[in-house]
Amino acid sequence: MTAIEGKQLKLSEIKELLHAKIFAGEDKLDITAKAGTASDLMSDMLTGKTGGVVLLTGLCNVQVIRTAVIADVAAVILVRGKRPTQEMIDQAREHRLPLFSTPFTMFTSCGRLCAKGLRGVEEKPPAPAVPPYGC
Repeated sequence: MTAIEGKQLKLSEIKELLHAKIFAGEDKLDITAKAGTASDLMSDMLTGKTGGVVLLTGLCNVQVIRTAVIADVAAVILVRGKRPTQEMIDQAREHRLPLFSTPFTMFTSCGRLCAKGLRGVEEKPPAPAVPPYGC
């Protein structure tokens, strides 16, 4: 997977944009995320180049933190106002991984980040859209 050409955002900008609460990594807000990804399948996070990306997920368990550490993501953002468990917070702090929660849905969160220029990770850039016959 590669990052599609786009703007990089600092975690402080992402925090503000998503009205996010921070649970770990308060000292890491100057880190820049080069792209974003959204998944509830942690196995997907281990199949590509996810280093330096921000992960949005609806999963709220310690496996998210463990996977994020292995995948070298820049930060984890829990969507739909989910609150991390104390074990998640402790693991995130131990690994110096920023951990946030946003009140927005995953769809809205991705849209807000994309509207500010942050792009996703893709196998390859998408082909140009071809209009259907009769258009």
